[in-house]
Amino acid sequence: MEQLIKTITLGTIQGLTEWLPISSTGHLRLAEQFLGLKAPILFDVILHIGTLVVIFLFFRQDINHALSALVRLDFKTESGRLIPLIIIGTVPTALIGLVFGDLIENVFQNLLPIATAFAVCGTLLYSSKIGKERTDSINYLEAIIIGVAQGIAIIPGISRSGTTIAVALLLGIKREKAFKFSFLLSIPAIIGALGLTVYKQFFELTTAGLGWIEIIAGMIVAMSVGYLALKFLWKILAKKKFHLFAFYCWLFGAVLIVMGLRGF
Repeated sequence: MEQLIKTITLGTIQGLTEWLPISSTGHLRLAEQFLGLKAPILFDVILHIGTLVVIFLFFRQDINHALSALVRLDFKTESGRLIPLIIIGTVPTALIGLVFGDLIENVFQNLLPIATAFAVCGTLLYSSKIGKERTDSINYLEAIIIGVAQGIAIIPGISRSGTTIAVALLLGIKREKAFKFSFLLSIPAIIGALGLTVYKQFFELTTAGLGWIEIIAGMIVAMSVGYLALKFLWKILAKKKFHLFAFYCWLFGAVLIVMGLRGF
């Protein structure tokens, strides 16, 4: 029962914060610290799989069109142009993760660095309101810049979705295109992170101590909550209220700073 409660709790946190621009990694780290809920490596892998399923469901039409264009080697249509853009945008993400991943993992273990990251994320989210939506197309340079933003979001407290969407809006990309590209770009990043996790910690998967009930419960909760959170994010973005998430990040960061200074 204890493991079941743990997986449901972490699955709920992951489902909510993975898609809303408030940093899932930061919240999971804090949940582990303050609630004593240490997520096994296997559960991390499960959440990555659940994340992929949500993206495939939500963007199934866009993914089908892109795959059809790839089969036809048609890179001139709107769907076909997404493929090289996603590939190019993934390169800086992968480089940042491989070069700086271990360093960031070591530095962002305490509250104050994570709190600072939340404050920075909030500032970026709020600045997105000054972006002028001019185009629904993305060029290669913009794809690289958004890919760099996605790479920086490996920092706990920096939201991946928040950073990539905010940067796209600041570049003048229309909301719907920014939203779509942000999450389609996340697919290879999630697959890469999943593969790296399994490769580095394969032998720990067999000793994670989770049964099938906990595994299935955690995945279902993360997927269900995540799908609803993704729909909610789009509604907020469509109403041009995306920048309001900044206030949550600032408030949360301020609370963490106070707690860190008080020795928590």
